[in-house]
Amino acid sequence: MIELFGGMPSYMVFFLFAVLALFTRGHLRSLLMIAAPVISGIFLWQTGQGEEISYTTQLMSYELTPFRTDKLSLLFGYLFNIAAFMAVLFSLHIKDTHQHVSGLIYAGAALGAVFAGDLITLFVFLEVMAVSSTFLIWARGTDKAIASGMRYLIIQVISGVLLLAGALFVYSDTGSLSLTQMSLDTVAGVLIFLAVGIKAAFPLMHNWVTDAYPEATPTGSVFLSIFTTKTAVYLLARGFPGEDILIYIGAIMACFPIFYAVIENDLRRVLAYSMINQIGFMVVGIGIGTELAINGAVATAFNHVIYKGLLFMSMGAVLHMTGRINGSDLGGLYKTMPKTTILCIVGAASISAFPLFSGFVSKAMIMSAVIYEGYDWIWLALLFAAAGVFHHAGIKIPYFAFFAHDSGLRPSEPPRNMLMAMGLAAALCIGIGCYPRVLYSFLPFETDYTAYDTTHVLTQMQLLCFSALAFVWLNLRGLYPPELRSTNIDVEWLYRKFLPCSIRCGMAMMKPVYNGALRLACGMVQIVFIRNLTRHHGPEGVLARTWPIGSMVLWVAVLLGFYLMLYYVL
Repeated sequence: MIELFGGMPSYMVFFLFAVLALFTRGHLRSLLMIAAPVISGIFLWQTGQGEEISYTTQLMSYELTPFRTDKLSLLFGYLFNIAAFMAVLFSLHIKDTHQHVSGLIYAGAALGAVFAGDLITLFVFLEVMAVSSTFLIWARGTDKAIASGMRYLIIQVISGVLLLAGALFVYSDTGSLSLTQMSLDTVAGVLIFLAVGIKAAFPLMHNWVTDAYPEATPTGSVFLSIFTTKTAVYLLARGFPGEDILIYIGAIMACFPIFYAVIENDLRRVLAYSMINQIGFMVVGIGIGTELAINGAVATAFNHVIYKGLLFMSMGAVLHMTGRINGSDLGGLYKTMPKTTILCIVGAASISAFPLFSGFVSKAMIMSAVIYEGYDWIWLALLFAAAGVFHHAGIKIPYFAFFAHDSGLRPSEPPRNMLMAMGLAAALCIGIGCYPRVLYSFLPFETDYTAYDTTHVLTQMQLLCFSALAFVWLNLRGLYPPELRSTNIDVEWLYRKFLPCSIRCGMAMMKPVYNGALRLACGMVQIVFIRNLTRHHGPEGVLARTWPIGSMVLWVAVLLGFYLMLYYVL
């Protein structure tokens, strides 16, 4: 049973504890922050042992469902509680009230969105997520972080507006606001699809991830890597399973970020591009829509939160201890940060889908589903993407951060709470990889899938070995893109540079026209108004003349008589 104090659902624990954290300090606040995901998770676990639950309420003439559970929402609920615990543990060393409170509200809103049973409740929680997560970017305090956070907030609000418009169309068409499977044949479906697509970082809508996540605080980027995009994956699985267009969108998402990640110098931005690549695999699975594909997409989302969180934590630890995050400024850190190095390698092995690590047991399900349904070209695209992720996340992140060259930096290991959070994530990566049946038992559909058969293991090991050989050969030949201090142009260039410059140039070109129109308007005013006013009110004007008193009395008498006539007639 998932009820707290008067029947509130479990995600309210995060909101209540966020309020308490606002008025507490020190160890008490740390205890409250750790307790929030633990208590929420316990109540959620108790709910998962019973039947599906749905709470409804009436708001004016609308029937809302603020809490609804099934196997899909419960799995994401477990995931978000586990991930929130790791993120909170990772952030305990900081003494920033804004980050602590924002992180708890962000996590609670994400849980609320997962358990929302109607579109209005979903809209409210997504907007709370947008606002609270923005503070995790602004908390860094730099000019770039402030500007990036503002762009992030604008894009998230646009997504919310599209969702709200879609909800209104749904209500107009059906008379219901229930969050169910939708079709792209309706205006409502298209609007909601675009709203969710923005949050899922679809191609051409993806730059808010690579713009905002690298500018957040070291701890804030861990929270950001968990919730928004995975909530979007959940919504796609809930609302649009089996939509063919998702197969091709996902394949593009899996492939194009590889080229940017390979040449990117900022290692957290590499991870942001890698995130889009990994979400592409999930989107393909949702687009195929079979039970195996949906299970694979959801399992990949679960594992991705853990190993991507581990990689963001390891890079956050590097940034926290050195103040640097560019690959060109790092290297040789394994000498004084050996624990962080090992934990980062575990995350790299997981995201690269090495056997016995978590990424292998979930990605293999998607790849198998793609082959079973006959999408040969999509399978080849995902195979290329799998090799690419090994290059930019499996090798590049640990290699350039810890081994590539000696930067001369000698930082110590990060605070103990950071190491504990990374250790927990690494343990989950290895545990799920070695015992995948535990994860499989929570998936939306029953499955007897076996990841560790000879074909899967040999195919993946061959792919990884040839990818590693390619990396070594390219490095020895000097062909691998070096780590350079540079700015890589992506789609965001259009709205960050091209559009503002175009507006400024257009205004500069229109300035002579504007000045001419202004002079013409002033001339017309001079002719039509000023001259007429001068003619009547000027020194020689009719209304400026001196009139005899007798004449004025006569006109007053005439007007009075006219008024009396009107009064008696009417």
